[in-house]
Amino acid sequence: MIHLDSISKHYGKQLLFVETSAVILRGERVGLVGPNGAGKTTIFRMILGVEQPDEGTVRVESGHTIGYFSQDVGEMSGRSVVSETIDGAGPVAAMATELAELEEALADPARADEMEALIDRYGEVQAHFVALDGYSLDARAREILAGLGFRQEVMDGDVGALSGGWKMRVALARILLMRPDVLLLDEPTNHLDLESIIWLEGYLKAFSGALVMTSHDREFLNRVVSKIVEIDSGELTSFSGDYDFYEEQRAILEVQAQASYERQQAMLAKERRFIERFKTHAARAVQVQSRVKKLDKIDKLEPPRTRKALSFDFRPPPRSGNDVIKAEGVHKAYGDHVIYDGLDLTIRRRERWCVMGENGAGKTTLLRMIAGASEPDSGAVTIGASVKLGYFAQHSLDILRPELTVIESLTSAFPTASVGQLRALAGAFGFSGDDIDKRVRVLSGGEKARVVLALMLYDPPNLLVLDEPTNHLDMATKEMLVASLRAYEGTMIFVSHDRHFLAALSDRVLELGGEGGPRVFLGGYREYVEESGHEAPGMR
Repeated sequence: MIHLDSISKHYGKQLLFVETSAVILRGERVGLVGPNGAGKTTIFRMILGVEQPDEGTVRVESGHTIGYFSQDVGEMSGRSVVSETIDGAGPVAAMATELAELEEALADPARADEMEALIDRYGEVQAHFVALDGYSLDARAREILAGLGFRQEVMDGDVGALSGGWKMRVALARILLMRPDVLLLDEPTNHLDLESIIWLEGYLKAFSGALVMTSHDREFLNRVVSKIVEIDSGELTSFSGDYDFYEEQRAILEVQAQASYERQQAMLAKERRFIERFKTHAARAVQVQSRVKKLDKIDKLEPPRTRKALSFDFRPPPRSGNDVIKAEGVHKAYGDHVIYDGLDLTIRRRERWCVMGENGAGKTTLLRMIAGASEPDSGAVTIGASVKLGYFAQHSLDILRPELTVIESLTSAFPTASVGQLRALAGAFGFSGDDIDKRVRVLSGGEKARVVLALMLYDPPNLLVLDEPTNHLDMATKEMLVASLRAYEGTMIFVSHDRHFLAALSDRVLELGGEGGPRVFLGGYREYVEESGHEAPGMR
């Protein structure tokens, strides 16, 4: 269906692909993986025909429609959410518009002399419209929007009133409603809550066309894709299986490549020693010459490329008292919407709580009250003795000074630390080489989040309050963060839509928004799923 044949591509001195190939077959669900800047977006653009390879060819079988979701959603305003979604449905949306125009023309007495031609055209368009299930377009659009978390009243509201994150969901809904033969999805789970991610998983599993996507959500990739195409140092390598299988196979291949390289190096060293030892012995001249020729003909193996795992040894936090957080009789409402009605909660030292709940259940509100950024209407949220609190939220990115570079941000926060320590810290959060000299003003949201997390964890508090800390983090940084927080000796309470993060770090679950009020589950996210029977509160 999609053929990338011996493609090469470069931008200036940067080589993205060097005579590499891959094939994506009809019905395959493919995860495209590789480090930032490896060329994942370029692959999408070449499949779309927006860019061409410098050498080789990219072929998509003729007659196939392609739907592409990217993080650049463009301008949306002046229409309802559902109308904006329907407008992106491809040919069927254009037919709906033409049918409406034809119906208007048929009702116009001034066009009576065109009646026969209009009726014929109306019949043709209507037949195609019915074949494409056009009359269910509105219902299907609303079903997809509901799956992505939109309430009915929002669907009929102005799309221009939505935040950027919700406009992203509209853009995704447009592509899904299109039902293309090929779906290209660039980070589709960004800005989605857990309920919407789980719904999207089910939708993509049932999708019959070819799917190629990037994602930093390990669990999402594991559940959706059946093939991984890795971009690494200009090469495309295919692995049949999910992301976990790919990681296992990649580790095996790295070990095999290292062993082959070492065997060849040992053989070459042995031959060179023989040549050096006997090159002046006339009796051995023929043997020496033979071995010189043999070495000249051998294809020398390159030292194997190994992807360095990000890591950093964070300092242990100071010890806090045993009772870290106490909420007593907390009431909180926004207008008529009651969030908490007498919440009682105690969190003790070294416990790790994840907070679950649908949109509007009060997850962020609870974290804000714990962090002192918001007050309950009545009742109290108190912090225990000797507690040093660190709070990460999306607005935390605003604490960064835009004129500073990454390394300057770190050195200004930790003036007594050595440059080597801070470079290692920056490297642990994915800033290596020239990246540490980037100014904050040019960083992406994900890069800013990495700087804020680095600032927080270098000298860690003994209470971490984390609101969606993994948003926009790449897979390598997430793995480093999970490994570091596993070894963290303080107390944590956090909200996340990343199930790998939830399962790896939680040992208590607070579920908000249920009919019986807040529920506490003793045990981590996996035990919560087993006991509750659902992966997220909205999936009851």
